[in-house]
Amino acid sequence: MKIVADNTIPFLKGIAEPEAEIRYLPAKGFTPEAIRDADVLIVRSIDKCTPELLAGSSVKLITTATIGFDHIDTHYCESHSIVWKNAPGCNAPSVAQYVFSSLLTLALRRGERLEGKTLGIVGVGHVGKEIEKLTRIFGMKVLRNDPPRAEKEGPDGFVSLEQLTEEADILTLHVPFTREGKYPTYHLADASLFRNVRKGCWFINSCRGAVHDTSALLEAKSSGIFAEIILDCWENEPNIDTDLLREVSIATPHIAGFSADGKATATRMCLKAIERFFGIRFSRLPEVVPPAPLRPVIDLNEFADHRIERAFLRTFDPESVDWLLRQEPDSFEYLRNHYAHPREPKAYQVIHARPEERDILQAIGFKLSDPTE
Repeated sequence: MKIVADNTIPFLKGIAEPEAEIRYLPAKGFTPEAIRDADVLIVRSIDKCTPELLAGSSVKLITTATIGFDHIDTHYCESHSIVWKNAPGCNAPSVAQYVFSSLLTLALRRGERLEGKTLGIVGVGHVGKEIEKLTRIFGMKVLRNDPPRAEKEGPDGFVSLEQLTEEADILTLHVPFTREGKYPTYHLADASLFRNVRKGCWFINSCRGAVHDTSALLEAKSSGIFAEIILDCWENEPNIDTDLLREVSIATPHIAGFSADGKATATRMCLKAIERFFGIRFSRLPEVVPPAPLRPVIDLNEFADHRIERAFLRTFDPESVDWLLRQEPDSFEYLRNHYAHPREPKAYQVIHARPEERDILQAIGFKLSDPTE
């Protein structure tokens, strides 16, 4: 079997080699000549699987280490008997970690509590459900909007977009990017939507940049509709709007789903898809694991206040990434490709937890122990 893989997919090198011939290429190296004799492609969102790339090749399967698959021409693949597989849910906990860390950062800046605030989640798939679970642990109220799910499952548990925007203190988007179909999401968050938003609301986009209208978002910020904006996804990436950058409270270069745990999960999902398709086994698949954190133990006694919140921010602090992007906005793609993938809370051991803190910490996913253990 011949596999061509993006050379930036984490934890892959050395894993498939015992059972397959594998070549690693940079994104620019994905040319018709380079992939012509490949049976399988393992790609990222930057690797565009177009008819021009695939025509005349022997590719039978494309696996992408991403939730999204808009970089794959699925119509071409399906009409030319090329199977494609994405990695749904692979980075859902990572995006939830990003969103909640960012909310905690803003709450601490403002001297406010998240408890009791109403979060409006637009799109309650893998990511939205993880965010709902995490925010409810901290006592937030949640409104859910997901027309495709409501249509399939019934309206119970879901609200209209109008109700959500009118009642939510925080609005977060977690929808796929689509221009077609019954529920297109291109510029879903536009001027008409923002007119219904409660004044002083917080806005988050960590799904796809073109789901919001940049001009409308700038106007909503300048008019006071939004008090805070958290942006990980931008229109026209990597050429982001610097006017919007100046107005955003937390700005990052599309790295919300980039935890080491999520990356390892995506790589495993790609390899398992290949196993199922070809009926083989990769003997080294169990070795696809992220490295331990540099500081795997979190001592709550280090924190004078907001102990649980600061423990969570120890796993991921958006402010350091935000600072780098503001220094060099033109380095968006470089920062994204050279990002130090954080570990999720499950990789950390927390010590000196008080009895009233233990249930919350365990619900988040932290491991607890006595400092003497």
